[in-house]
Amino acid sequence: MADKDNPSDPFKLAVASTVRAISARDELEVTYSTDAPGVAGDSVRLPMPSRDLGAAEVATIRGTADQLALKLRYHDTGKHAKAMPQGADARAVFDAVELARIEAIGSARMTGIADNLDAALEDHCKTKGFDAVRDLADAPLADALRLIVRERLTGAKPPEAAQSIVDLWKPTVLDKAAGDLADLVENINDQAAFAKCARQLIADMDLADEWDGEEMDDQSDGDEDGAAEQEASDEGSTEDGPEQSEADSQESAEGDAEAGIEAEGDVGEDQAEASGDDDAGRSEQPWWPDDLTNSPPGERPYRPYTSDYDEVTYATELCEDEELTRLRAHLDQQLNHLQGMIGKLANRLQRRLMAKQTRSWEFDLEEGILDAGKLSRIVTNPESPLSFKREKETDFRDTVVTLLLDNSGSMRGRPISVAAMSADILARTLERCSVRVEILGFTTRAWKGGQSREKWLADGKPANPGRLNDLRHIVYKSADEPWRRARKNLGLMLREGLLKENIDGEALLWAHQRLLARQEDRRIMMVISDGAPVDDSTLSVNPGNYLDRHLRQVIQWIETRSPVDLVAIGIGHDVTRYYRRAVTIVDAEQLGGVMLEKLTELFEDDPLARMPAAARRRMH
Repeated sequence: MADKDNPSDPFKLAVASTVRAISARDELEVTYSTDAPGVAGDSVRLPMPSRDLGAAEVATIRGTADQLALKLRYHDTGKHAKAMPQGADARAVFDAVELARIEAIGSARMTGIADNLDAALEDHCKTKGFDAVRDLADAPLADALRLIVRERLTGAKPPEAAQSIVDLWKPTVLDKAAGDLADLVENINDQAAFAKCARQLIADMDLADEWDGEEMDDQSDGDEDGAAEQEASDEGSTEDGPEQSEADSQESAEGDAEAGIEAEGDVGEDQAEASGDDDAGRSEQPWWPDDLTNSPPGERPYRPYTSDYDEVTYATELCEDEELTRLRAHLDQQLNHLQGMIGKLANRLQRRLMAKQTRSWEFDLEEGILDAGKLSRIVTNPESPLSFKREKETDFRDTVVTLLLDNSGSMRGRPISVAAMSADILARTLERCSVRVEILGFTTRAWKGGQSREKWLADGKPANPGRLNDLRHIVYKSADEPWRRARKNLGLMLREGLLKENIDGEALLWAHQRLLARQEDRRIMMVISDGAPVDDSTLSVNPGNYLDRHLRQVIQWIETRSPVDLVAIGIGHDVTRYYRRAVTIVDAEQLGGVMLEKLTELFEDDPLARMPAAARRRMH
């Protein structure tokens, strides 16, 4: 009876089993949603099957599932971020080449996986409209290189829909980077070594300056041993191990998919509401880039004394629903007079974003919209053919924006109220423009140390204990949660007693880690704070610049080594001494306008402007 009510359930269960088998993660949570597919922590989000589940849709969903499962198994996010080049185009190519590596490993292991990945790739190329590309300027290099590298690694030809962009770029790629393609093939099973080769390819394609890869030498050596062990494990499991489980799951998926196609009925509403981000932060462990463990000579590296009492929580867990509603009403009433001013700026941003998506035309076509400007030719020469035009979509990449709000005690009053409302307006605006927004906050659970300090005292007060307070990181709105469902959560910031100390460095790392788990092409983090990191308990038993120094290290690492675009807004505090891209405002009421203006600058930022000067010169 259950199958009649939800005909796609057997298919979804089979795909979920396959994802767990391929990723070798038995406890992985697999959900289905209308939001973009992706991985967040121990959760995988897949496209929601439609009522009339056809063979093409089955293949596309299975391909998406296999791709994400392979990424979980064969991709190290930390290594990837460590080797990430600067510049939007270089980063896009680096991501695309790594994706080709992951898919090639999966395709080599099993024909079923290869077929699924091919179907998902074909759908991606058709959706992007690659079959209509005729000019090199319109052909995305990142996608073309993904297909060229994929062909070298697997021997598989590009999908028919993407053959044109491959043909446009292939002569240039072979002329400049033929040797790099061969190196990629040799290092497919070693991510660190593969990343070095990818960086060399990017340099040879004039997308970045020369790079010798020295910062990855130590890690690369260790990866070779790990890769060898992984290969040995894979080869030894062909009879009874994980690979057999993958085969069984794939066969089960095929049978259940056929059942799902034949059955009729509605997909369960509970599944439609599922979102992989709901538990994204709950099981997160502290994550530290290797670079940040190195401190200046004579200074101890930053570390927490204990992270046992830290928490990542949600607004709904800190406050009853009835109180959240009351606080939100109070926030609306308090800032009602700002709605008009911020609303105008929001409309301006929306117009600019929409203008970037469709703002040019192709002329002299054989079909499309009749070009009225060319009708005079018909009058003067009746034998002339009609001329048509078509609006041309420009490159407007998928984007996710994280707003990281300082929830320290010094923000109490007007600053936190305006920050909450500005975040609310910005989230609503960007949602209209199909840009996902995540709203996060950071503070501590207690004043002057909490349980961490008590543990330190019980342990006999060892010297130089490191961070000595309990972190509280708050998710007000996850990236895939609609604004209407998260709106009242922002009222929590007005709750008495919530705002305490601020430890910015670890908050940036936490928010950055969540962004790295996203699938969007561009990731932006906007930090809103009114002061330097302050925690009396930590600073009383460590050097006076302990938190400040760590914050600077984290910012420098994100700005130079990460694919995330970082921008900061300081309220009454000069944050330009910390952040490379920053602005300081004096009055909290300026915040809404400045947030929208800085975000507009990021969207209008020319990728060529961020490209290294030497690479720009070689392009001309």
